[in-house]
Amino acid sequence: MRSKPQAQVPVTQKQQPQKQGNARKPQERPGLTDDEIDEIREAFNLFDTEGTGRVDPRELKAAMQSLGFDQKNPTIFNMIAELENEGTDIDFDQFLDAITSKLGNRENRDGINKIFDLFDDDGSNSINLNNLKRVAKELGETMTAEELAEMLERAASNGREITREDFYNIMVKRTF
Repeated sequence: MRSKPQAQVPVTQKQQPQKQGNARKPQERPGLTDDEIDEIREAFNLFDTEGTGRVDPRELKAAMQSLGFDQKNPTIFNMIAELENEGTDIDFDQFLDAITSKLGNRENRDGINKIFDLFDDDGSNSINLNNLKRVAKELGETMTAEELAEMLERAASNGREITREDFYNIMVKRTF
């Protein structure tokens, strides 16, 4: 007995699933992967408790302060404080712009220099052990001073401090 052939819907006619709410494809940001953008969006959504797609930067700053970011990660805390000075609610794109504009693009020299400057808070034009200790503390890393010193020794061309050129070479190196 022959079975009746099934009607097949061509691939071009299949319905795409509808996106719900304000979810949309993450915007591209140089130097950030889609996964990193999604993580930043998740953090933003934690503060968007009403689901409006907008948050009050004063509330965001207060929440970050209550989590200790003013001490643990002053760089991020200061970025949010700058948003607070604008005085209006911000949407995710504004939030992402504020965060990524400070971090720099890991794909070009200007972006890498911005990242270097986040380490070089003392303006010495190099990254020394004190800079690494501060960044490790801000990021919640539990590396010992000895481990950081060893890392510095391996990364620095002179064995003591990482120059801007050393840092650039580390950042563009694809394998370690």
